[in-house]
Amino acid sequence: MIIIGHRFVPSENLFHVKSIDAIKKTPPSSCIYLEFCEESLEIVNHARANNIHFALSVTTIAELLYASSLGASYILTQKEFSSIAQNLANEYLFDAKILSIIEKEEELEELALQSIDGVIFTNAIIKTPF
Repeated sequence: MIIIGHRFVPSENLFHVKSIDAIKKTPPSSCIYLEFCEESLEIVNHARANNIHFALSVTTIAELLYASSLGASYILTQKEFSSIAQNLANEYLFDAKILSIIEKEEELEELALQSIDGVIFTNAIIKTPF
């Protein structure tokens, strides 16, 4: 299981960006984070064209399928949607890893028992000020 943002496990942070210019202000080789929406597609296309590692947060099955097709490295979901997302990812052999967004350590075991690819603690998503 992938664990991002826990104090025991060294891991990368995801940088929540709102523009292409903001990507330039993140550390080199950073993974950028976007919420799936129409406005994010320009940034996604820029990331794809420039081989920039990116994660997309999704809330529906359609968004999940689009995120995989767009080449997201990570697809983030709320805990309640993680099992559905993981089942579809397994069925369709997604390259992306499904990460459930969590806040408390206690949530880790429940998601491990559901065979979710990984978790990301909310503190590992850095909101960029630009």
